[in-house]
Amino acid sequence: YPTWKRTLARRARESQVKRFCKAQAIQRRLEEIEVTFRELEQQGIKLEKLLRDENESPADQQTQWTNQLLYLVQKKNNLMTEESDLMIAVQELKLEEQQCQLDQKLRSYMNKQATLKTPEDEKAEQEILKQLLAVVNKRNVLIDMQEEKRLSEL
Repeated sequence: YPTWKRTLARRARESQVKRFCKAQAIQRRLEEIEVTFRELEQQGIKLEKLLRDENESPADQQTQWTNQLLYLVQKKNNLMTEESDLMIAVQELKLEEQQCQLDQKLRSYMNKQATLKTPEDEKAEQEILKQLLAVVNKRNVLIDMQEEKRLSEL
């Protein structure tokens, strides 16, 4: 087993572990966002009830409640933006994993000597190459989406 093959296998495992850790961190953050959404929703419901029920309360008190409600809406919008960014990151991780797997399959076919390749091997190699190009194009679309989103936020 040549050294370069061991090195490639080790790097593939390392990148897989990194993707797994990143996916776990994203999942934890998505769960935190979900909990925060529920808390903000409850606070918003309380403020709305206060605004509707307390018509006789002083104007400055109603203004304060309205400002708090607007702050909650802004916070919720920020969380929704973060959640959509995380969902894009999840898609990107999935595509990265797919690309890595296809890369390894393609390498195994390409490392085979040309004289030993069967027509089925060559056909499979071409199919994997097509799949790999499709995955790369999907990743490119995601990156373009992120860039457009970032520019529109500016």
